[in-house]
Amino acid sequence: KPNHTPWRQGYKATMVRLDVKRKLTARSDRVKSVDIHPTEPWVLSSLYNGQIHIWNYQTQTLVKTFEVTDLPVRTAKFVAKKQWVIAGSDDMYIRVFNYNTMKKVKAWEAHSDYIRCFAVHPAQSFFLSSSDDMSIKLWDWDKNFQNVMTFEGHTHYVMMVAFNPKDTNTFATASLDRTIKVWGLNSPTPYFTLEGHEKGVNSVDYMMDGDKPYLVSGADDRTVKVWDYQNKTCVATLEGHTANVCCACFHPELPFIVSGSEDGTVRIWNANTWRAEKTLNYSMDRVWCLGNLRGTHSVAVGYDEGAILIKFGREEPAFSMDSTGKAIWAKHNEILTVSMKSAVVDANTADGERLAVSVKELGTTEVYPRVLRHSPNGRFVVVVGEGEYTIYTALAWRNKSFGAGVDFVWEPSGGYAVRDTAGRIRIFHNFAETKSVKVDFSVDSLFGGHLLGVKSAKFLNFYSWSDFRLVRRIEATPKAVYWSDNGELLCIAGDAAFYVLRYDAALAAAALARGDVTDDGVEEAFSVLHEVSERVRAGQWVGDCFVYTNSQNRLCYCVGGNVVTIAHLERHMYLLGYIPKDNRVYLVDKSFAVVSFRLHLSVINYQMAVLRDNMELAKQLLPQIPQDQLPRIAQFLESRGLLVLSMEITTEPEHKFELALQLEDLAIAQRMAEVLGQDHKWKQLGELAIAKCNFELAEQCMQRSGDCAGLLLLYTSMGDADGMVKLAALAREKGENNVAFACLLQLGRVDDCLKLLCDTGRVSEAAFLARTYAPSRVSAIVKQWRTELSAVNQKAAEALADPLEYANLFPDLTWVCLSLCLRACGVTQGC
Repeated sequence: KPNHTPWRQGYKATMVRLDVKRKLTARSDRVKSVDIHPTEPWVLSSLYNGQIHIWNYQTQTLVKTFEVTDLPVRTAKFVAKKQWVIAGSDDMYIRVFNYNTMKKVKAWEAHSDYIRCFAVHPAQSFFLSSSDDMSIKLWDWDKNFQNVMTFEGHTHYVMMVAFNPKDTNTFATASLDRTIKVWGLNSPTPYFTLEGHEKGVNSVDYMMDGDKPYLVSGADDRTVKVWDYQNKTCVATLEGHTANVCCACFHPELPFIVSGSEDGTVRIWNANTWRAEKTLNYSMDRVWCLGNLRGTHSVAVGYDEGAILIKFGREEPAFSMDSTGKAIWAKHNEILTVSMKSAVVDANTADGERLAVSVKELGTTEVYPRVLRHSPNGRFVVVVGEGEYTIYTALAWRNKSFGAGVDFVWEPSGGYAVRDTAGRIRIFHNFAETKSVKVDFSVDSLFGGHLLGVKSAKFLNFYSWSDFRLVRRIEATPKAVYWSDNGELLCIAGDAAFYVLRYDAALAAAALARGDVTDDGVEEAFSVLHEVSERVRAGQWVGDCFVYTNSQNRLCYCVGGNVVTIAHLERHMYLLGYIPKDNRVYLVDKSFAVVSFRLHLSVINYQMAVLRDNMELAKQLLPQIPQDQLPRIAQFLESRGLLVLSMEITTEPEHKFELALQLEDLAIAQRMAEVLGQDHKWKQLGELAIAKCNFELAEQCMQRSGDCAGLLLLYTSMGDADGMVKLAALAREKGENNVAFACLLQLGRVDDCLKLLCDTGRVSEAAFLARTYAPSRVSAIVKQWRTELSAVNQKAAEALADPLEYANLFPDLTWVCLSLCLRACGVTQGC
């Protein structure tokens, strides 16, 4: 490798461990350009047949199609902030479509020959178009797509244009006149020209990140060239394609160059060493275009027979934090450091609030870091990547050791194990190799901790660090293994669940000493304590508490098999670690924004004391717990069935009320209901009071909650006439006329019942009630009914018969009236 430091001389570097996965295969006509949407799961492809397709790479479906023209559409781009797709075609027109409404926004003749490429300004309302008419034009959509400047200087077709992401006032163009030109938006003539290709140049792209001022170009001479646009020199020529190179670009996040050729292959080159790392051939004929998106590892590729989307490796950033709060992370080959001590974290810091931290440059690495990991004592940091590992001092970032290895894990005392490309496991102590082992199965990965974990495709073996003896074989293939600091507990995280196990080191050592070992090791070495059906993304032990983030973007901790959610995360976050003195869990996102959440160590210690039934210790720890954490403790105690203790501890009136109901403690529930002042709380308490036969309290609760139906049941059951009178008035006031009517009817106040029915527009029901209970009032009510009904239907009103006018229709009504009169006079016999 170039520029090796002396300590690395003579060491042969290995190939990059590069995993490439295909996320989408979209069969179609020839694809001339591709683009990836920044927020939606969409890939856009413009086709030679005149169409534009938008594919959803999550569902693998074609979601939108635009019939643009009958001629080839050679370029199309998303303008996400406007919800647009802009398209350029061989009819020399630029068309703008709204991809939500599918309507055309604008169309105009933009060039005098085929339109080859667009470049959209990342911040302003501009985009550039390049054409076979040898010009580049700048368009401003805020000025109704006015052509604000034309750039001329090429002597052949202008195949591609690209903005400089580090200086968006400049851009570069590639032309079949064999040159690359760099321009500024304020001048119609180029700043300078880069020459070196022997044939026409098809593509140009800028390096997005890092401090190197590089351009990459692909040409018909079958080469890819890398240029320093500050020194105006070619720094590398990459050879390997066997036909025209149609497209080349820097990967937006990783140190790779991607190129596509008419030979049907996509080649991936190391942007540090310039060597070819991988060749991809998906048998879809010639490659015409590439598209990528900053902030992702995905690249779209356009072929003769369709488009694909490929993803490079994992998008998880490389980072690590030691126990004192010093964190490091990698930005490409640069190592940055930040101390959480520089972040202002106090009682007023809100959970999830982004912390203002001071980031400093620590150094660089010669390989692209796939893994960064502090040693257990925090003195060293290992960098793993490109098939190598390098150990640096954490403070001065000086090289301490290096070697070949695709896996690296630390041992708690400072030793480490390495898996090389041949599958051999090498164990080191004090940076000297003490053992080299070739196991009799294929090794997938290593896990560090108090035992050395070696995973195959079917099982996980735990070995002792000292002599590599098998301690236990577990029939599982976990994603990760997390050990507690004391080595007693470990978490095995799988695809759908994680398991908490206890390790008995003394028992295992005794069995190994006796030779009491089976093919699966010491069977009693591990015991399963808990199984939790959650997928762990990252985790860490804090004492006997396991803190983790899960696949639902929640930050949780597990104590004794009980899972408590600390926070719901708005985006995907990665666990940095826990700092006890801050009582906070720190997390970081892909852009290295740091946030924190409170998790008091005193809370964890209290919960562990309860789980161990050490209530005396729990009582001693309780005063150490902050007041704002007491509700969390109370909820934990409730989950353990300790309701009385939970009610004593909780500071939340609502929680105390609910606990009092469960404990049937009417006095405390009443006090909390007074504090809360909520109608439904009084109603709940009233129901409990009735169940406990405390009718006085039940009446009070129902009155406070305005529960008229409940009071009706209570008063009728108790025969409380005075209560019924008061309830009738209350119900009438509250508009609960059905309850008021029931009270009046129970009291025998028929006239009041009739008045209530008439006042509430129910005259017809009043007439029928009067016929039964007050015949003397039937005639008057029928007249009122007739009057109201005539306003709606005159014939129906006339059809109503008044008993005074049509006595023959009511033969029994006279006898009823006579009976009521005699009863009123005190004559009951014979009535």
